[in-house]
Amino acid sequence: MTEEYVQAFVHESEEQLTDLNNSLLALESDPDDQAAMDDIFRTAHTLKGNFGAMGYGDASDLAHAIEDLLDELREGAMAVTPEVMDLVFAGVDRLEAAVESVDENGTVEVATEDLEADIRAVIGNGATGGDDTDTDTDNATTSSGGDQVDTFEVAVEVGDSEMRGVDGMLVLEAVREECDLVSSTPDPSAIENGDYDDGFELVAASTTADELRSTLDRVSAIEEASLTQAGTDADADATEADPDTTDEATSDEDGAVPATDDDEQPGGGAGGTNGSSAREISSVRVDVDQLDDLHGLVEQLVTSRIKLRRAADDGDVGSANDTLGELDKITGSLQNTVMDMRLIPMRKVISKFPRLVRDLAREQKKEIDFEMEGEDIELDRTILTEISDPLMHILRNAVDHGIESPEEREAAGKSREGTIELRASRERDHVTITVEDDGRGLDVDELREKAREKEVRTPAELDSMEDSEVYDLIFHPGFSTADEVTDVSGRGVGMDVVHSTVKQLDGSVNVESGSGEGTTVTLQLPVTVAIVKVLFVEVGDEEYGVPIKNIDEVSQLAGTKTINGQPMIEHEGDIYPIVDLADELAVPGETANGDGMVLRIRKSERRAALRCDAVRKQEEVVVKPLEGALSGIPGLSGTAVLGDGNVVPILDVVTL
Repeated sequence: MTEEYVQAFVHESEEQLTDLNNSLLALESDPDDQAAMDDIFRTAHTLKGNFGAMGYGDASDLAHAIEDLLDELREGAMAVTPEVMDLVFAGVDRLEAAVESVDENGTVEVATEDLEADIRAVIGNGATGGDDTDTDTDNATTSSGGDQVDTFEVAVEVGDSEMRGVDGMLVLEAVREECDLVSSTPDPSAIENGDYDDGFELVAASTTADELRSTLDRVSAIEEASLTQAGTDADADATEADPDTTDEATSDEDGAVPATDDDEQPGGGAGGTNGSSAREISSVRVDVDQLDDLHGLVEQLVTSRIKLRRAADDGDVGSANDTLGELDKITGSLQNTVMDMRLIPMRKVISKFPRLVRDLAREQKKEIDFEMEGEDIELDRTILTEISDPLMHILRNAVDHGIESPEEREAAGKSREGTIELRASRERDHVTITVEDDGRGLDVDELREKAREKEVRTPAELDSMEDSEVYDLIFHPGFSTADEVTDVSGRGVGMDVVHSTVKQLDGSVNVESGSGEGTTVTLQLPVTVAIVKVLFVEVGDEEYGVPIKNIDEVSQLAGTKTINGQPMIEHEGDIYPIVDLADELAVPGETANGDGMVLRIRKSERRAALRCDAVRKQEEVVVKPLEGALSGIPGLSGTAVLGDGNVVPILDVVTL
């Protein structure tokens, strides 16, 4: 298989595994949900066919076993129990691991035989009869409507095909859907793996020969098919496919063949709970209109480049300036288009979370209703990748230490079932993600006591802190109120990583809680990263950048007040402490410009005003976060390289 087919297989399989997980969750919550059951069976059948068509036989066999187990559930031969669902989910997780192995190594380097044997054993013990290795032989003499049927022998020729497995699978799919497949030579798994010469033979049951012929006519992969009623020597009828439609075999409506274009629907991995880090999002879905816009902008860029070079050669300064103005507009539009192309719906990441919560709740013997809103909210690819693990950790904390056991909830006058909600919303250039639970909440007095024991803050500082400030202590490295750290999580363990990750993305995180009333963790993140509009200020002999989105007003410093020795300014009845950048940053050299200038920070970010010597200019710059030993320095969020080559620090107004 070519790399193109492999990547198409990986992307489609990831999407199908996510859909399968969510449909299984719907079935588990409502075993009578026939729509969920139909979706599950269809997706599992397609996965089996795709693995077989790609030549991954062992994974296809596991998918086949899962399909047979699901068929037992669909036919009512087995009940939808938590134990059976655990086995199905285990199989789905193993298939996800197989897909990841294909993506990384090009082959399936995951053992599947043991789990396949377990599933076959359960089918054998729980089924009410029938061959547990091939569900296609059931109902060979009657149709679903109970009408009398006849059995026909079919000789199928597919001719010279580069994808025998795919073509064979399409034929079997059509016969299974419209008629009944009694048997085949070779067996179905061999046909789907492409293990045949120019054709194969089928025995199919149908109410009439015309019905079976019509079914075969619709399969473009068939070059020729002869049909004979079983037990007779004649009535051999040939069916020949339209040669002009043969190439359409890869667009079967059931989606059994991996898509080969670049317009694939993004899909996340399955929601296993193995604790592994999120995989980097390696593909994005791009609208054709965006590609057209990008192409048009590149054409304009090339034209302007030619005009600029000509003006430079001719020494025409006026024409060069005009062309530079054009280039400024083009690059601005180019920047916006590319940034939009990087945006990905949140469902790419959070679609795996229902499985995560389900498995953790079952492991903890808790009853949890998990709800999500805002899956269509879009974020930059980089932000979405980075935020996946922090969100996963917050959810683990909510399940493990937030939601109480059913007995504890009943004793507290709550319903046995706890609730966790993940909501996302967008406002201008920011996205807010909230994870809220109705569990036991955080005890502010307990937090203060733990902080004293760990000497996170002095007793005097802890006594003077507002409750909201005390809640933020869970972001301190190693801070936890859990009496026992479990394998799942400990509230506070790793929350410092959540905080640092969000801060590196130029975002903020906040915690609100109350003892017995649940906990709400709110993350505010920029929609895009890297390019930021910055106001450059002068402090002594140095220059710094302040993101304009953090600034509410710029003015000359005048009319200050002093409260407890701290200079303040007043605005609309609110008091803003003045932070002198020269003092805070230990800037060498003499300050100038009289009293200087003041930048009043937005109240939503921090109630403060920054004093500087002068305000210079504003520009859009590429901000690079600090790394290694420099990361996490209070007051600094990163650096920007200017056009003249100088590196300017970008201030973090919250931690300054």
